[in-house]
Amino acid sequence: MPATADRVAAALRARGVADVRVDRTLRSAYSSDASLYRLEPLAVARPRGVDEIPVVLAACMELGVPVTARGGGTSIAGNAVGTGVIVDCSRHLTRILDVDVEARTATVEPGVVHASLQRRVRPLGLRFGPDPSSHSRCTIGGMVGNNACGTRALGYGRTSDTLAALSMVLADGSLVTVRREDPRQTVRALHPSWEAACRAVDARIGVVRTESGRFGRQVSGYALEHLLPERFAAPAFVAGSEGTLGLLTSATVDLVPDPPATVLVVLGFGSIGEAGDAVPTVLTWTPRACEGIDRRIVDVVRDRFGPLAVPPLPKGAAWLFVELAGDDPGEVAARGAELIHSVDGATGLVVGDPLDAAALWRIREDGAGLSSTSPRGRPAHAGWEDAAVPPERLGAYLRDFDDLLLEHDLTGLPYGHFGDGCLHIRVDVPLDGSTAYRAFVEAAADLVVSYGGSLSGEHGDGRARSELLTRMYSTDALAVMAAVKDAFDPGDALNPGVLVDPAPLDRDLRLQPADREGLNGAFRCTGVGRCRADHTGPGVVMCPSYLATREETDSTRGRARVLQDAIDGHLPQGVADPAVADALELCLSCKGCLSDCPTGVDMATYKSLALEERYASERRPMSHHVLGALPRWLGLLGAAPRVLSPVARAGIAVAQGSGWASRLAGIDGRRSLPVPLRRRLKRTAPAGSGEPVVVFVDTFTEAFAPHVAEAAAELLTAAGRSVTFTHQGDCCGLTWISTGQRAEARNRVADLVRRLAPAAEAGVPVVGLEPSCTAVLRSDALDLLTGTADEASARAVARATHTLAELLDGLADWAPPDLSGTTVIAQPHCHQHAVMGYAADQAVLERAGAEVVRLGGCCGMAGNFGMETGHYEVSVAVAEQQLLPALRAHPDAVLLADGFSCRTQAADLAGRQGVHLAELLAG
Repeated sequence: MPATADRVAAALRARGVADVRVDRTLRSAYSSDASLYRLEPLAVARPRGVDEIPVVLAACMELGVPVTARGGGTSIAGNAVGTGVIVDCSRHLTRILDVDVEARTATVEPGVVHASLQRRVRPLGLRFGPDPSSHSRCTIGGMVGNNACGTRALGYGRTSDTLAALSMVLADGSLVTVRREDPRQTVRALHPSWEAACRAVDARIGVVRTESGRFGRQVSGYALEHLLPERFAAPAFVAGSEGTLGLLTSATVDLVPDPPATVLVVLGFGSIGEAGDAVPTVLTWTPRACEGIDRRIVDVVRDRFGPLAVPPLPKGAAWLFVELAGDDPGEVAARGAELIHSVDGATGLVVGDPLDAAALWRIREDGAGLSSTSPRGRPAHAGWEDAAVPPERLGAYLRDFDDLLLEHDLTGLPYGHFGDGCLHIRVDVPLDGSTAYRAFVEAAADLVVSYGGSLSGEHGDGRARSELLTRMYSTDALAVMAAVKDAFDPGDALNPGVLVDPAPLDRDLRLQPADREGLNGAFRCTGVGRCRADHTGPGVVMCPSYLATREETDSTRGRARVLQDAIDGHLPQGVADPAVADALELCLSCKGCLSDCPTGVDMATYKSLALEERYASERRPMSHHVLGALPRWLGLLGAAPRVLSPVARAGIAVAQGSGWASRLAGIDGRRSLPVPLRRRLKRTAPAGSGEPVVVFVDTFTEAFAPHVAEAAAELLTAAGRSVTFTHQGDCCGLTWISTGQRAEARNRVADLVRRLAPAAEAGVPVVGLEPSCTAVLRSDALDLLTGTADEASARAVARATHTLAELLDGLADWAPPDLSGTTVIAQPHCHQHAVMGYAADQAVLERAGAEVVRLGGCCGMAGNFGMETGHYEVSVAVAEQQLLPALRAHPDAVLLADGFSCRTQAADLAGRQGVHLAELLAG
């Protein structure tokens, strides 16, 4: 009987593996990692303890189902996808078992995230050396599987170099532990697989000595050199085997002292080839890191985030970022200056500001996402993103590789670990079912081999490069690898199709649409997984639902994968499929991914579009008619406030006290409903004779916080501006956007744009008070009105629209009040973070002398989301990430929250009343 998803799940659960899922939503989310490949698994098992790993293996062996191990899902070569059972170690196997300060080692379960280990050991003055750009979400187990390296592997080595010991479950269920110091004969006696593997190496020992371990970044294939008598190291041999020999249960890794002093030196060159030529000279200075980056990646950052997002760089079209480390800051800085003078033809500077250095490293860290669109505006893909050559040959290789791109009419944005000879690039080869992809990667493989290089320098071979190993290794060397695989996994049950007996590199590719507009924007997601990062600091929002649930399907990436499956036909009902609704249910539409995702995914917009498509043929929930149309009801109330306001207040009181009324409206009964104020905004602003400014009074400010608009008018008038309010009832359509009622949203925002356009086109600034509504004018209005008669007006309004802080911070003659001694907990609205940013607000608060505790993340209310039935627990869990702990830690602080929903959440869950920036500054 063939194995089915339900049969597999039943077999695993019968053996005590409780966390097994076979629902279509999760299987779609796990159908890809960070690679080009799509293979839908039968099931996803998430062991709650390492003792469940052999149980999963035994059940799968009995059913004839292959097993693929997975960590953070950040593998770029298709290393962590398969059609059988995915064993996700990142969900529960996250314990740091031991930190031995004296021995400088840490023992961890395979699902421990790299950044979590760093946070644990940093207070001890230690660090784990390798640091991939995915450090905030990749797992130690995945790093072992791929033999990951990262930026500072130049100074600290590859993951294999750090492995003191590891324990693994073999295909037959045996648990073996190997240590770096174990003699070869001892390990051979542990299990027949080790004996057979060593025997296979001995049979062709000359071939292994000649072809394996030739230079540091030779990651392709098995690390057979570590089975040689003179270089034997069993843990290092397992590293890079990509889950094909066994499943990791624990690893003991070396820790190293974190140097007290570091300095970043940036060297500028006329071309990326010249930067490669300089690497041998730079290496004489024993840098901890030496990274290369092309000017065009920097241009992407400037285009997306503005010129201030990139600190000053020396003149050039390519740069080397060189990090030196030592004990004395002055001595390290002096070495940096000497380094600059030693490199012929380079411009250079020593970056003294730690914030500037962090910003530059962030650009390099986000390279994989930033390079996902080619200089020609085409989608650019992985697959040939990780080749490496000996560093002394890098410059010539870069020039020849550039010629190869021209020959195939392709482009990409190069960057990488130049000190190690490793080049990262995503190439705009079309993934349309043609032969173009195969033709290019085969030619690229031949080129790198001609330079004595490796197909992979750190990402592993996976499905992208395993087929190409025949171009890098001899028949005899490949025979040794096949024998080793057979020794450990004779049934080819562990990650089949990878390394040995590889799957064709162009099979199972997820075909990509060239058009990335509308819902096709979901294909912007390349799977780098930043949305799974455990961010706790300011300046980051994405992804609040994942942080609350830790479910892949509640991450931006997981949702994107489900949408991709819907669009390309893998889900039977397309976008209306229940799997899509399931994936999008807990999306807060916070827009955090718009700014935080390096590929520019905008899940809030995709959710709006998906809801529009779904409810074109289905009945909408009542909350869409109540909360989604809230401005309409508030507008009716505003027509006769003295008569209708008492009626509305009484109705809200009844609804608040009766569970059935809240449920009927789709509102969670535990929520306190906001009550419209009896009084309305005094629409006559204070007299002013200066330059005009229009204050956009949105629906929420009008109904619930008119005093905010009045405070803003007082501030602006005092700053010498002549203030005009927008008309009562002006609405941007936000609530209709978030509920997918886009036709009504388009009508609403078009009306508003037409009224604002004359002022905007005359150069009069428009100041928004509610951040989400301001963001609509800056961003969503363009999406909704592009291609209509109102497009030009929408662009003019977008250019004219500012936050209050942006306008005030730009006034040279305005001075803020003295807020010295005032502690301010600042909760930036997610839409402001994503669209306008918070830099101006931060600057105004600092000018005022306030002590600012700036929060990251989302408050958890997110407009109608936190009010709706079924969302309360997640809404509270999101608030517990940062907002509620900060309020508890600072009971006397002022809560600054410009967003009405943020203030509502704080009042509802903590009894704290927040203030708008206008109120804080007006006193």
